[in-house]
Amino acid sequence: DLLSELDSVFGITELHYLLIQSGKDKIRGYSGHLSKEEINELSLLINIETIGLYLLKKEDGGLRLSFDASTVLKDQINKNIIEISDEQFNSWIRGNDLEIVSSKGPIIIKYKDDFIGCSLSNGTKIFNYVPKDRRLRK
Repeated sequence: DLLSELDSVFGITELHYLLIQSGKDKIRGYSGHLSKEEINELSLLINIETIGLYLLKKEDGGLRLSFDASTVLKDQINKNIIEISDEQFNSWIRGNDLEIVSSKGPIIIKYKDDFIGCSLSNGTKIFNYVPKDRRLRK
């Protein structure tokens, strides 16, 4: 199940959200007062394109937390964390991949006291998934 995989990969043991699948591979978390049934009823009356916060994506390499989820869930994350230097941060925030040897699969990127995203590693490179609108211009 999803929660046991989140626990295994990141140490996340609980989600205080109603989880909603968006498309075939994205999971959103809704924290409002509507039930799943009420959301389904409402969607019959009006077009609901998205609801809740984009939390994670199911990928071939495993689950990858969204840019925002790594911050929202930071108090629970305690596994697969890579701390980066000032120089690596300056490269990362501009959209560049990082040449860092690590375990393969999902990696949480930490800079100083903050989690600044989640990525996937092939063992020698950490791929950049910082949304383009949140990157620093070169």
